[in-house]
Amino acid sequence: MAASELYSKYARVWLPDAVEAWKPAELTKDYTPGDRALCLQLEDGTNVEHKIDPKTNSLPPLRNPDILVGENDLTALSYLHEPAVLHNLKVRFVESKMIYTYCGIVLVAINPYESIPIYAHDIIHAYSGQNMGDMDPHIFAVAEEAYKQMARDQRNQSIIVSGESGAGKTVSAKYAMRYFATVSGSSSEANVEERVLASSPIMEAIGNAKTTRNDNSSRFGKYIEIGFDKNYRIIGANMRTYLLEKSRVVFQATEERNYHIFYQLCASSHLPEFKTLQLGSADDFHCTNQGGSPVIEGVDDAKEMCSTRKAFSLLGISDTYQMKLFHILAALLHLGNVEVKEISADSSTILPDNGHLTVFCELMGVAYQDMSHWLCHRKLKTATETYVKPLPKVHAVNARDALAKHIYAKLFSWIVDHINEALRSAVKQHSFIGVLDIYGCVVKSACVLSLQHVFKLEQEEYMKEEIPWTLIDFYDNHPCINLIEAKMGVLDLLDEECKMPKGSDDTWAQKLYNTFLKKSDLFDKPRMSNKAFIILHFADKVEYQCEGFLEKNKDTVNEEQINVLKLSKLDLLLELFSDEEKPAGSLTSRSKMPRPVQAQRDHKKTVGTSNCHAISSIDHLMIQLNSVFSRQIVKVLNLYTPVIEFEERVSISFIRTIQALLKGRVESPLLLMDAKKIFSVTFPFTYSPLALETIQIPSSLNLGFLTRV
Repeated sequence: MAASELYSKYARVWLPDAVEAWKPAELTKDYTPGDRALCLQLEDGTNVEHKIDPKTNSLPPLRNPDILVGENDLTALSYLHEPAVLHNLKVRFVESKMIYTYCGIVLVAINPYESIPIYAHDIIHAYSGQNMGDMDPHIFAVAEEAYKQMARDQRNQSIIVSGESGAGKTVSAKYAMRYFATVSGSSSEANVEERVLASSPIMEAIGNAKTTRNDNSSRFGKYIEIGFDKNYRIIGANMRTYLLEKSRVVFQATEERNYHIFYQLCASSHLPEFKTLQLGSADDFHCTNQGGSPVIEGVDDAKEMCSTRKAFSLLGISDTYQMKLFHILAALLHLGNVEVKEISADSSTILPDNGHLTVFCELMGVAYQDMSHWLCHRKLKTATETYVKPLPKVHAVNARDALAKHIYAKLFSWIVDHINEALRSAVKQHSFIGVLDIYGCVVKSACVLSLQHVFKLEQEEYMKEEIPWTLIDFYDNHPCINLIEAKMGVLDLLDEECKMPKGSDDTWAQKLYNTFLKKSDLFDKPRMSNKAFIILHFADKVEYQCEGFLEKNKDTVNEEQINVLKLSKLDLLLELFSDEEKPAGSLTSRSKMPRPVQAQRDHKKTVGTSNCHAISSIDHLMIQLNSVFSRQIVKVLNLYTPVIEFEERVSISFIRTIQALLKGRVESPLLLMDAKKIFSVTFPFTYSPLALETIQIPSSLNLGFLTRV
């Protein structure tokens, strides 16, 4: 239909508004192509003129008919754009308190920030056995669909839970697991559902924290595989975690908190069994008082500690081991209060009999003299000799904080391993449903995964039904990822500068300018600064100040400090470091094939080579997808559900290109394995994460341009 017909008198549109985002309006005059403005009237009767951009000639979005407003599936709307989606969600939430809305197979949820009685057992049973569209949108409907497809189609399933910080991802994932535990029944193993659900309060205690946007924000990514036997009864689970925010252990922004477990400990310090920890109020410790917000309204940390301890016990972690855990956690609080004194510009010390360091050493079972010495010194090795060098105060403080973060990360991993051990089943797993809960700052990629799947399914339906349509090209953020993470990218140059004897923030900045200013449209330099750079992320430009980057990126743990801990009398502490053949902090370069020079050195692991914390959170997951997730999570999600076919991995135009290249060719037997038919060519396919790595494409097909995903 022509624009002149759609935008006639009385047509209803949405106008952009600085305060309300979008305002409803109505045309008071027909639009004729070539007009430079629209004559409109707002709902309050005000007449306005909306100017049309002569370059784009874009007209304001049209409003949906009133009869469609409030639809429980956004795809049922006549016009599906930003104002239509926002208005529909607002109407459902404000007028009907409906927090769930479908968008095809995607469930959109709005966090009500209050308890709503829609998760009881009777509601779980009401959704059991129902088709996804038969009842109101609900997380239980999505869980039921996954469970039903697993049983009916004999295909493992995965649910991606994503959204901004505070959107309610962790709670949604928890309700999905509760649904599976309830509807599946249990195998002969006792209390398996109870143990699966018991992992939640533990992971929230050690991995969640209060942020400015969410009182219970997950500061790590989590993927849980819930296992089922051949009768589709739950038998156990396995958890994988990603991207723990270690920096929160030693630093919190204003109005934020450290991990909940520290406040639970302080709130329980009056208990007789905790007297030896020598704790007090959270206000007394630097690691818990920086945010100035130690109390969460409506949360009783002492009561939460009871829930955490109960969950530990349910998962088989004895009271004795729990106390050892609490010893280490309390020791970290005391370590954060250890004051480093400056002796000169190049050296520092810790005064004898420092109270907090004394308690730290007692709790950790290590020698005070050794720890106080190596907190302020480091051992340097040359080709011919080894000598001890004093540390400036700022370096000693950084080393102290790096040690605290390293210990916490080790303890976190130990707890996850023991949870998995408790959830492991002796019964053979027949199938599974995965639940991926990605924390707020890494939302984009999970959304891309699900949205690409939804739109590709729709595009395939259009092709099958021969409906005229325009191919949708999805935004590709890989150029920005490569700028940051690829070989000789921002992080590579940062790591290289960290290894240079005279490397500094200034020399790193100059390397960035020389490397990217003329080569990348996504990189820029501020006009008035030689110590900053700008990266154009997918959402907006972000300016980074170079000062302090090198020191923070090193984040290295002093080898001698780890050696002191390895002499501990606390057996749990020895367990934490038992897997380190080399002292903590030593790791070869991130390149897969070691370079000759690197093989002779023992480079320290940096933040850049591990978690990429120095880069904007907007692209954080995309960077990790190139490394950790591309090898693990994304493969699991792609190989099982929903993206299992090869054609769902690539665009329609790509398939047509392949079809044209293969036209008239005889299929090569080298492409056969499991005989998974695709499009006039077959390629190896197995239900295994290794399948993608074993695909062999004969050179005779001239498909050298094909890129693996």
